[in-house]
Amino acid sequence: MPSKGKGPLQQVHREVDDMRVQLERLLKDVKGEVETKEESFRRCQELQISAEKTLKNLTKLTKADEIAPVGNYDQRKLEEQGRLRNVLEQLNKVSVRLSPPGPSTEPPSGDAQKEDVEDGAEDSDEDDSDEDTADNVDSPKDESQASTAPLQSEPCIYTVLSDFKGDQEGDLTVQRGDTLKIIKKTSDGWWLAENAKGDKGVVPRTYLKIGSVLSDEHKDEEDEESDEAEEEQEDSDEQENEEGENQRLDLEFLFLKRPFIHSLKTDLFFHSYTPPPNWSTFRKALTEIDATDVLSAMGAIPSGFRPSTLSKLLVDEGPKYRGSHFMQPELSQSQLSFSDLFLDPDNGRVRPRHPRTCVCFTLWSCKRIPTPGVGVQVLSRHIRLCAFDGTRVLSNIHTVRASYNPKNPRTWFFSPRTTGVLPVLLDGDCFLRCNADSPDLGILFELGVTFIRNSTGERGDLSCGWAFLKLSDAAGNQLPNRTYEISVSGGTPYEKDVDMEGSPARSSGAGVFQHMLKARRLSKLIVKFKTPNSRIKRQLSLLPDTLLHCLSCVPLLAMYRQLLADTLLVNRPTMQNADLIFSPVLAIFPILMDQPDLLDALRTAWMDAENNMKRSQKRDEAQVKQEFAKAFQWSASFLLHSSSFPPYRWADPTSDEQRSRLIVSTREALKRARGQSGSLEMLANPTHTHLAFDITEMTFDLLRVAH
Repeated sequence: MPSKGKGPLQQVHREVDDMRVQLERLLKDVKGEVETKEESFRRCQELQISAEKTLKNLTKLTKADEIAPVGNYDQRKLEEQGRLRNVLEQLNKVSVRLSPPGPSTEPPSGDAQKEDVEDGAEDSDEDDSDEDTADNVDSPKDESQASTAPLQSEPCIYTVLSDFKGDQEGDLTVQRGDTLKIIKKTSDGWWLAENAKGDKGVVPRTYLKIGSVLSDEHKDEEDEESDEAEEEQEDSDEQENEEGENQRLDLEFLFLKRPFIHSLKTDLFFHSYTPPPNWSTFRKALTEIDATDVLSAMGAIPSGFRPSTLSKLLVDEGPKYRGSHFMQPELSQSQLSFSDLFLDPDNGRVRPRHPRTCVCFTLWSCKRIPTPGVGVQVLSRHIRLCAFDGTRVLSNIHTVRASYNPKNPRTWFFSPRTTGVLPVLLDGDCFLRCNADSPDLGILFELGVTFIRNSTGERGDLSCGWAFLKLSDAAGNQLPNRTYEISVSGGTPYEKDVDMEGSPARSSGAGVFQHMLKARRLSKLIVKFKTPNSRIKRQLSLLPDTLLHCLSCVPLLAMYRQLLADTLLVNRPTMQNADLIFSPVLAIFPILMDQPDLLDALRTAWMDAENNMKRSQKRDEAQVKQEFAKAFQWSASFLLHSSSFPPYRWADPTSDEQRSRLIVSTREALKRARGQSGSLEMLANPTHTHLAFDITEMTFDLLRVAH
C-alpha cells in the first residue's frame, strides 16, 4: 500500500511549513538589518511567487489526486489554504515596506544618466501603452532621436481621481480632487506622495491623474483613450464565449457602482496593468464585491444584506473559530501543564470550573426577515452566533438552522417538533461559557442564508441582518431570565444605523404613537433565557472555560472531557511526556463538533447503550466509560472511516441526503450485528468498505491539538 505521507496534500503541508520557516527568517533578517533592503525584497518576491504557485496548485487538488484515501480531506485542504493565505498576507505587508524607490526626479549625470534614459524610456512605454495603441509604428528617424534625447522630467504633480482610505501603516489617506506631489515612483504601483498639508505616504498609481487641473488637451487625450479602449473592448467581446460575456456583464455592474475601480477597467481587460505585490488580496476582495453587487443590481439581494461576516471567518481562519478547537485542552503559560483541565483529588473526576459568564438560552423565532428575490435558490436559513464584545469574536461560531412556513417565509422558527431525537443542527437550546472580562460582552446573532445562483451555479453566504444582546446591565449585573425581543439591524456588526428592507425610516421627531407603530414593523429576534436543571449545571462545569454549543450535547461533551482528563492527567507517565497516545475517542471526537449529523449518530447510539445498561452498571464509572467508547466505535467512528460515506459539506442537499440515508442504514445494521455472536463479521463484510488505515485514527497528538 502506498504511503499517505507522499500524497499531494501532504506535500503541500510540508511546503507551507517550509515557507513559514523562510518567512520567519526573513522577518528576523529585516528587523536586524542583516542584509540590504534590495536583497530582502528579492527574497520576499521569490517567496511570494512560490506561495502563490502553491496556492494555485492546492486549489486544483481533489480527493482523487491522492495516492491513498485521506480521511477528512476537505477540512485538511481548507486548513492548508488558510495557512497559505496567512503567509501571503504577511508577505504582502513586508513587500510594501521593502519596495525599492523608483527613479529620482533629480537629473542624473554621467553613465548613470545614460542608463536612466533607457530605463525611463521603457517605463514610459509601459505607462503609455494605451496611448500608443493607435500609433504603434514610428519612423527610424524618430527612434534615433528618442534614443539620443536627454531624459525629460515628468510632471510630479498629480490629481486624485477617487477617495482612498489607508488601511495599513504608511498609507496616505486622500480624497477625490486633492493635489499630490509625487516624491518617488516605485515599480510595484504604490507611489510615495505628499499632500498640501505636508503629510507623506504611499497611494496606488491607478488613483492618480497627471496634472493639477485637467486642461482641454488632457480631456481630449482622455476621450481618445476611452474611444480606443471601447473599440478594443468591442473586438474582444465578439471573441468571448457566452461564459466570458456573463462574467464581463457582472464586472460592468461592479464598475457602475464603484467609480474608483472604473479607472482600472482598461488595465484589467487588456492585461497591461502590472499588479502590485498585494494584488491577490485586492483581487479576492474584488471578487466578493462583484458577486454581491451583481445580485443587488438584479434585485436578488434586499437592502441591508451583506456578505456573511461569520461565514467568512469560518472559511478564512480554518479551525480557529470552530467548536473542535475550543474543546481541546489549553496549555498554561509555561506550556508544561494545563490551564483549564484539572482533577479533583477527592473523587478523581474533572474539577468543576466556573467562568465569568455562563448562560443558557433558547432561540425562539425571527419575525419580518426579508427574503432574497428572483435568480437565487435558498439552500439554508440559519443563525450563526458567538460571544462578541463589539470588535472581537471571543468564542467558537455555532450555527442553528431555521425552519419556516412556505406561506410565510419572513418568519423563522427554531427547534421544530420532529419524531425521534431533535437533530443538533435544528436545536435552538444553547449555552454559552465565556471567561472574557470585557464589560461589553454579549451574544452576536447573525441571520444568514446560503444560496445558489440559478444562472451560474455559484454558491454564497449572505447576512440577512444581525442582532446583539449585551449580557450585563449598566451596573454590571447579569441579565435576568426572561424573554427578550431584539431588533435586527442591516449591514454588518461593524456598521451602524443600517435599516433592513421594509423597516420604517429612522426619524427622531415622530410622536410616541408613531414610534409604537414603527416598532411593530421592525425585524425582531426573540430569545428566551432560562435556568438549566442541576444535572446540566454540573455537567456544564466540566466543560472548557469558553464554548458555545447545543444543550442536548452537554452529556457527550462532559464525557469527552472526563476521558481527556483520565488520559492526560492520570494515565500519562509524566506531565512532561508528549508521546502519541492510543485513544480513538480522543483522536476523533473533536471532528464530530464540526459535523452535526455524526454527532447525532453518536448521541443516538449512546442513548441506546444507556437504556440497555443495568442500574448497577450505571453506578460504575469505569463501566460507563467503557460503554461510551464502544458506542463511539460502533457509530461515529465506523461511519467516518467508511469509503461510501460522502464528505461533509455545508448546505448541500445531495450530500446531506446521502449521509442521512447511510447513517440510518448503518445504525440498523450495526444494531443487528451487535446483538449476534458474530458481530465482527460486520466489519469484514465486503459491502462495507473502509478507507485506508491512518495512524491519526487511533492516536491523540497532544502537541498538535493543544492551544
